Amino acid sequence: MKGKEGVLEKVFHLSDRHTDVKTEIMAGITTFMTMAYILAVNPSILSEAGMDSGAVFTATALAAMVATLLMAALANYPFVLAPGMGLNAYFTYTVVMGMGYTWQMALAAVFVEGIVFIVLSLTNVREAIFNSIPMNLKHAVSVGIGLFIAFIGLQNAKIVVDSSTLVTLYSFSGSVKNGTFTTEGITVLLAIIGILATGILVVKNVKGSILWGILSTWVLGMICQLVGLYRPDAAAGFYSMFPDFSGGFGIRSMMPTFMQMDFSRILSLDFLVILFAFLFVDMFDTLGTLIGVASKADMLDKDGKLPNIRGALLADALGTSVGAVFGTSTTTTFVESASGVAEGGRTGLTAVVAALLFGLSLFLSPIFLAIPSFATAPALVVVGFLMMTSITKIDFNDYSETIPCYICIIAMPFMYSISEGISLGVISYVVINLVCGKAKEKKISTLMYVLAVFFVLKYIVI
Repeated sequence: MKGKEGVLEKVFHLSDRHTDVKTEIMAGITTFMTMAYILAVNPSILSEAGMDSGAVFTATALAAMVATLLMAALANYPFVLAPGMGLNAYFTYTVVMGMGYTWQMALAAVFVEGIVFIVLSLTNVREAIFNSIPMNLKHAVSVGIGLFIAFIGLQNAKIVVDSSTLVTLYSFSGSVKNGTFTTEGITVLLAIIGILATGILVVKNVKGSILWGILSTWVLGMICQLVGLYRPDAAAGFYSMFPDFSGGFGIRSMMPTFMQMDFSRILSLDFLVILFAFLFVDMFDTLGTLIGVASKADMLDKDGKLPNIRGALLADALGTSVGAVFGTSTTTTFVESASGVAEGGRTGLTAVVAALLFGLSLFLSPIFLAIPSFATAPALVVVGFLMMTSITKIDFNDYSETIPCYICIIAMPFMYSISEGISLGVISYVVINLVCGKAKEKKISTLMYVLAVFFVLKYIVI
């Protein structure tokens, strides 16, 4: 065992990052558990574009595995990649169903996007953008992402629901029928119990607290199903808590989506618009995730730079093109990587563990597809809190710094977008400091000005 640990130490430099094999394995499992929902959600969304759901499942798992292994190999960071939420919805509902493109053409746009990103990564453009963002704003991105993923967790658990006031707390009084909770009410209650349980584990400094929170909430759900409090109803979106192995352990064929890109309209104006939209959202979601998670893990150097960021960006870019070849929407760095970082993950070993679990999911899909969203919600909410602690690193004595940070922070959850938070944060930072005569004092880079103009034009043109 010591020999194996020695090899892993040599490959991943665990001691340099103040971590060990056990911590990295736990972090990898935790990240995978918080991301496993993508294996169920992505096929569901892309199937509405006319794609074969079984093929998309296989493509999703393989794209996640390959891209995450690339992250480990090229950057040695604990970031995990998979087909991104939001980007898959844009793929289906805007590009295919809204603009009338075939899913094959949409895959071509994703493939070309990846190629463009590879070029940008190799020419330092994306790295320069990362480095140009001021340190306080980087901390703000971490805080904003924390609120954003907490909001996602609350929505996934249906603790927060739509209302005439846009959002409101779930009504327990309305979920009681004939003196008993409805199935939906039970899942909301379990999610709340899960949040409190995970919080208690974090306070008590229990190793693997976030993972234990997921598993304990899931087990409670199984118990509720066994005693009849939770009643599966697939039509209403309430599935069995127990894995269904009736379909066996075989890998579903990827051939219906593999290498199906259609480049026939690559020179059209519509194609360029679609390509730009994919590029913008993916670029700044990825940069935001890297900034936020790396900041929380104290991976940034004294100048606010992420060492070997080029490798991380290249892995992300390669993952996008590989995913398109397999037959899935844009593969990107997942913000849920923060859950593994919160467990102590600091190296590519965390990524390797998560990647192997994505590979294993090809054979054991019933297990991973059975993890309910209300069980992963507590992890997202608690990780959101852990990321929000970065707010203490922001200098509140300088309002020209903190007001743009504040705008960046609130934009992410309220506008439901990491990229919009970065956009508004950059614009407000440049405008406020320029008008207040502090631009020279702050040494705002030329690239920050370029980004600010670019973001303003984006809102005008698109």
